[in-house]
Amino acid sequence: MTETADSETLRRGRPGYDQRGILEVAVAAFNEHGYDATSIGMLADRLGLSKSAIYHHVASKDELLRLALDEALDGLEGVLRAPEAASGAAADRLAFVLRGAVRVLADRLPYVTLLLRVRGNTEVERAALARRRAFDHAVADLVAEARAEGSLRTDADPAVVARLLFGMINSLTEWYTPTGPLTPDDLAATILALALR
Repeated sequence: MTETADSETLRRGRPGYDQRGILEVAVAAFNEHGYDATSIGMLADRLGLSKSAIYHHVASKDELLRLALDEALDGLEGVLRAPEAASGAAADRLAFVLRGAVRVLADRLPYVTLLLRVRGNTEVERAALARRRAFDHAVADLVAEARAEGSLRTDADPAVVARLLFGMINSLTEWYTPTGPLTPDDLAATILALALR
């Protein structure tokens, strides 16, 4: 084996540089520079790996974007699939979904931040936006149900209410620090108090 090949093998096997480690560095770069401005070469430099070592784990930059957006969307969709989101009073289900969305945002902050920045420039982005719209529609349906059962005021359009609620939640990507004094549960309680009372 040549010295270059030995070096490649060592780099590929370094701890922390599995697909997950590469994805975390990619998401940070996408958020810092934008997806379009981030190259595989830039990621290789940040990781101290060769481009081919990155391609050992992912087929393309688009795949990294898809994996990152899936991380955010799978979390949000998981909240909607939970039993607590499917049965009971609509207001309780809505509160559960909002609380869960805050927790997903806090747990997966860089991934949700990236999701909120996509504009539909690629097929991967368009697919993510379609999933996000489906999530938003499901929340708007919950708002409408809560309104119909008398738990929410009736003078506001459910789709607008859902957007405003998620405007509050999504704004956390701009200022929330997971290591700060506020826990996700603290944030969720405040948002629910403002939104539902």
